Order: sequence, then structure tokens, then C-alpha cells
Amino acid sequence: MHKRILRALLAGALTLASGVALAAPADAPALKYQALPKDQRAAIDELEHRTFQWFWDSADPVTGLVPDHWPADSFASIASVGFALTAYGVGVERGYITREQAVDRTLATLRFFNDATQNDSEDGATGYHGFFYHFLDMKTGKRYSRGVELSSVDTTLLLGGVLFSQTYFDRSAAKEKQIRALADTIYRRVDWTWMQPKAPLISMGWTPGGQFIPSNWKGYDEGMLVYVLALGSPTHPVSDDAWQAWTSTYPKQWGEFQGRTFLNFAPMFGHQYSHSWVDFRGIQDAWSRDHQTDYFQNSRQATYAQRSYAIANPNHWEGYGENIWGLTACNGPGDAMVKRDDGSTRAFYGYTARGAGLDYVSDDGTIAPTAAGGSIAFAPEIVVPALLEMKKRYGDAIYGKYGFVDAFNPSYDTGTVPKDGRLVKGMGWADDKQIGIDQGPIVLMIENWRSGFVWNVMRKNPYMRKGLERAGFSGGWLDEKPR
Repeated sequence: MHKRILRALLAGALTLASGVALAAPADAPALKYQALPKDQRAAIDELEHRTFQWFWDSADPVTGLVPDHWPADSFASIASVGFALTAYGVGVERGYITREQAVDRTLATLRFFNDATQNDSEDGATGYHGFFYHFLDMKTGKRYSRGVELSSVDTTLLLGGVLFSQTYFDRSAAKEKQIRALADTIYRRVDWTWMQPKAPLISMGWTPGGQFIPSNWKGYDEGMLVYVLALGSPTHPVSDDAWQAWTSTYPKQWGEFQGRTFLNFAPMFGHQYSHSWVDFRGIQDAWSRDHQTDYFQNSRQATYAQRSYAIANPNHWEGYGENIWGLTACNGPGDAMVKRDDGSTRAFYGYTARGAGLDYVSDDGTIAPTAAGGSIAFAPEIVVPALLEMKKRYGDAIYGKYGFVDAFNPSYDTGTVPKDGRLVKGMGWADDKQIGIDQGPIVLMIENWRSGFVWNVMRKNPYMRKGLERAGFSGGWLDEKPR
């Protein structure tokens, strides 16, 4: 987990959530891409292409490292690399790049991570025990700073792309064979049991000197994929009771918010990341069987609840409504207390884990397009109108060469110079960059909605399948014979 997100979860401005009924049932028939009018299909295709292009243009072609945020001088994010590796396959299938281009970029990336230094030094390594540091220096490829942790979840998101590459590049050409071999080595090297100082739970990370982060991954959030890959490992698998330990905290998050009962996690990214690679439709573990649902339907409920929260708009932020919504971890105008004309004071924040759920609400009027865009596969009938309306209403203030900027805030119109991004006359605050881990779900989930491509590739990966089965998942595609 990003340290900046963890701090926000612990110290953000939290308020009590209130519930209202939804305008449409969350079990309504999902909209198909092919059913959209031609102009809307073109708009979604353009968004997918432009967002893909962010990864292709920002990545270092020699190492494959992808910046955390760009265009700007930035450190690399290993999670962004995982999304990029997967996006390259999407690019091939959509004709954005050739297969040869994707092979070369993927091979360069996997060679870097395979050959990168792994030891316990404070400054001279890229990783340790098969895990990698959350942020790396874009030039040296080493740990970016001494405040950066060896991250279990960011390594997992990287591995999502590594295993996608292993499965997608399945031809007999020498370079594709190398991709498969390198991907296998990188995944097998991860020592999941070492990252369990309080087994069966998995720690969020480690720093040199032998200090594990005190917090462990306990559901429900983006840590789901951590346990799936740890259970699927052929070399250092965690024990069978790890998944049960993960789900043991679910009762604290199961409940009603905005008229829907589901597993709550306030920022939308927690409902998106694992789903970017895993098709949870129709497969169930013991917990979801007991609750007569699946994790895909749970994320669908969460998407509808976020929209309903925006419609209710309890804090009266500008712009919020049925087609302008979406809270997740994202950039913001900066930490500031601003007095309004009526004498009241409003708090704004920089990067923080914004969200709305039973667990907490953190909302300063900042909308992140990825909160809706990364949920398009769950509820396209409400996401597509939201993406189209954001683009129509705010235009090139928030949409450009690489799709949507990371975030915008129509309520930040105080005249106070923001610490990041820019003020747009008549609109408010808008970011001037994108973040890789927010761009990634947009590309992958648009494609999963359109064709099921990433999901279909990952269904074939034996490690992913084994991890799901060891977690107790069955039904749906898992009961079918692997192709």
C-alpha cells in the first residue's frame, strides 16, 4: 500500500456516512459496448487508446520502468509497471502497437526486474527476497529513497503484469519464450512466507534493518490479489489458512451504505485493482457463498453506492450529481483551509485516499475520473454516462492527449494558488498530470468490459488459477477445464 494512502486512511478527515435509496437497482442488466451509439463507442475507444498511450510514452524503453506520475519528473512505480505490461497486450489486440513492439518492451522490462540487485542494503538494491521496492529511481533503478518500503501489494500489482505477459506471449518465437521464462523466474523468486512475521497474515512491507511494517493485509481491500498470488506460488506458498485469516475481518466492513449492503472499502481502487486481472464473475469462496454473492457483484454494489453518495451530496460540493461522481485515492489541490463568503471554512487536501463507504467518508469535492472509469466493467450503464458528462462539461480542462487528468475539483475556486495542478477560470481546480495506478484500471477495465481480454488471458495462468482454488473459490469458469 502507498504510505501516502495509509497515512490518509489513518489521519484523513473522516465523517459519518448517511444512506439514501438508489435511483436504479444494482442488479439491472449491464450495458454492452456494442449497444452504445456509434459516437459513444468512439468516445470510449478514444479514452482507452489515449490512456494506453500514457503508458507507452512514459515508460523507459530500456528498463521498462514507468513513472508514478507524468508528465513530470518522477520516480518509478512498480505497480504502474504491472499495469503497463498488461496494457501492452491490450495495445496489440486493439492495433495501437504491433506485437513485435510489445514483445521488445515487455522483454526489456522483465530483463530489468530479473537482473536487478536483490539484497538488504539501504541504497544499493531494487528489491529483496523477490519483492521490490514500491518506488524506484527512474535512472538507477534502485530504491528511490530511504523512506520507501519493500512493498508486498505493489510487488503483487507488478506480478499481475508479469504473469499476464507469461500467458499472453505464448508463441514459439525465441523472444516470447524468453518472456515466459523470465516471468516464471521473477514470480517463483518471491518469498511470500518471509513476508509473514505474523503468519498466516501477510505484512504490508519491510524496510532495511529487518523492520516489517506493523500493519498486515486484512480484508477487504486491494490486498485480495496479494493472497491469491501468495497461495498460488509453486516455491514459497503461504499456508491454507491465510485466506481465512484475510476474510476474518470482513464482518467489520459488511453492511449497508447508500441503500446497498456489501463489503465496504471507501476508495474505489480497492474494488478495482484485483478485478483488473481476475474475473470474479460467478466464482465464489466460502464467504461469498454464505452471503449469496460474488466479488464482482460486490464491486458493482460499491459503484452504485458511490454514485448515490454524489447524488445525495451531503457536503454540498459543486458539480456532484448522477453523472459527476467518483472518489478514490488521487491528487488534489493541496492541504488548505479556505474561508468561504458565508464565513464557513472548508478543508482541501493533496494526495489522499478519498472515498465514501460504511468504513469512512473522506471527501473534499475532488473527483477522480478513474473511480468511475476503472469501474466500467461493473456498471457500464452508469459509468459511461459519467465519463461522457465529465468530458462534455469540463472539456480540455480535464481531458487531453492522455485521456483524463488524475483529478479535478469544481469547488476549489477560491483564488488561492493550489500547491499542485492549476486553477481553471470558471471551473475550479484541475490536475495537470496522470498517475499510473489510476490510468491502469481505466485501460484494463474498459478492455475487460469490451471483450473480456485480460480476464480471458489470466484464466489460463496456472498460478492464478491455483491461488484461487487454494483460497476456496469454485464455480463459474473455474469449474471449466483449462484451455
